[in-house]
Formats: sequence, structure tokens, C-alpha cells
Amino acid sequence: MAKTKEKVTKHHAAPPINDINVTPMVDVMLVMLIIFMVITPMLSKGVSVDLAKTRNPIPMQAADKSDAIVCAITRDGKTFLGTTQVPPEDLPPKVKDLLANRIDHTVFIRADARAKYERVVDVVDNLRAAGVDNLGLITEQVQEKMTPGSTPPPAQ
Repeated sequence: MAKTKEKVTKHHAAPPINDINVTPMVDVMLVMLIIFMVITPMLSKGVSVDLAKTRNPIPMQAADKSDAIVCAITRDGKTFLGTTQVPPEDLPPKVKDLLANRIDHTVFIRADARAKYERVVDVVDNLRAAGVDNLGLITEQVQEKMTPGSTPPPAQ
């Protein structure tokens, strides 16, 4: 019997790729962007109202704190303490409970610009009956249009 020589071929692996594949990272980042875009409007604190516009507002950083007591009055006259709808006459005991362990007895009012003045006064009276020392009226600053050559108003 004759031996035949078979040609043995070796298969070499392809050389490693030195490029970074960013496609999975981009996919994850786009999903996160979409999630944040959907969730961000839901994070607004309290009830949404169209605030009255003023030219000379006083900045109230305390109103932006997470533990600030905010009372909102909507256009149709509904009253909210935080995000819970409460009739104005039920405000004093609830606000007293919230103010019990606080040094600062400040409550902020977010009233719709088209809310009835009578409803706002009713809420203020009930907050005063609850022992509120300071009331802050939250407003929005008027954005004045710039004309060419004019200087912007001073920052507050």
C-alpha cells in the first residue's frame, strides 16, 4: 500500500478588530433620552396653573424646595394643597398639621391669573386662620421683547 501525502492546510483566525463598536452605547443613550423626555413633564411640582405675570417679581427660592407648602387655585376655582384637592374651608387644620414642626410658617400661593379674586381671598383667610405668618404669591416674570439698540433689564 502506498501512502499518499495529504496536504494539510491550517486555518488562521481573522485578526482582531481594533475599532470600538459604539452602536450599543448609542442605542442605550437614545432610549434614556426618550425616557427622560417622557418623564420630565410629569415631575412638575403641584397643579399646573397659568400664573399672573409681573414686571418686578421678588425671587423666592424657598418655594422651589421639596418641603415647601404650596396652595394652588385653578381657573375654575378648585383649591389644591400640594397635589390634593381640598375645599378652602378644610385648609386650616391640614395646614396647621403641616406647620406643626416648622420654624418658618410660610405658605406659597399659586393662583391662576383668571381665578376669581373672591376664591383667592377665601384661601388667604383660611391660611391666616391656620396660623400662617407669611404668604408668598408665586407669579411669572413678563418677558419683554428686545428692540434693536435697547439694553436688557438688570438681572435680579
